[in-house]
This record gives sequence, structure tokens and C-alpha cells, in this order.
Amino acid sequence: MVREARLDPEVEVLWEDFHAEVNVPSEQLRTWLLTRGSGEESFSPNPNLDLPQPGREILKVLNKRKVDLTPEDIEVMREAVERIRELMDAKPSRGNADDSWRHSLLDLGHDPLVEL
Repeated sequence: MVREARLDPEVEVLWEDFHAEVNVPSEQLRTWLLTRGSGEESFSPNPNLDLPQPGREILKVLNKRKVDLTPEDIEVMREAVERIRELMDAKPSRGNADDSWRHSLLDLGHDPLVEL
């Protein structure tokens, strides 16, 4: 019989918060990040063709099981939840029509147009 490893209760709560705030499916986030990474302003003389940060790390966490989280993953989750909530609290007067604000959220895996 296989038992699920027990996690720290704080990590359990963070896992739930992370998956509530990061409301974009992993494949959609990957596609978005590839699009953002290929933009004109994204390429320097020595371009890094990997996915942009912090989305790349968020995507890695989305593809993991809870029991496989590393301390680094837990920190990525904490930072993502914090940053998404900060951005949502600072919603501009134009709201979802403000592309810069919405794109900042999408970079973190949160689409404010998704209805809960």
C-alpha cells in the first residue's frame, strides 16, 4: 500500500493558495511565456531562448506533485502568491483593459479575466 507523504500544514495551505491564484493551466502559461519571450524587447544581443522568469519557475511548480516540492519550489509559490495579490490589490483604474497590468499578472500565471 502506498501512503502519501505528510507535508507541513503551512505548505498544504500555500499549495492551495498557489493553485487558487495561479489560475492559468500550465500549457496555456507555457504558450504565453513563449510568446512573451519572443517579443522584440525580449532579445538582447546574446538572447536566452528559455522561458522568461518568474514564469519559468512557476511552470515547473505547476508540473510537480505536492510531495515532490523542494524548498526552492515553496519559495517560488510564496513569491508568486504574494506578487499576484499585490498586483490584484493595485488594480489600475482601467482595470482589465490595462494591458501592462494584465500582462504582469499573466507572466505569473494569473488571468484576471478568468471567472472563479
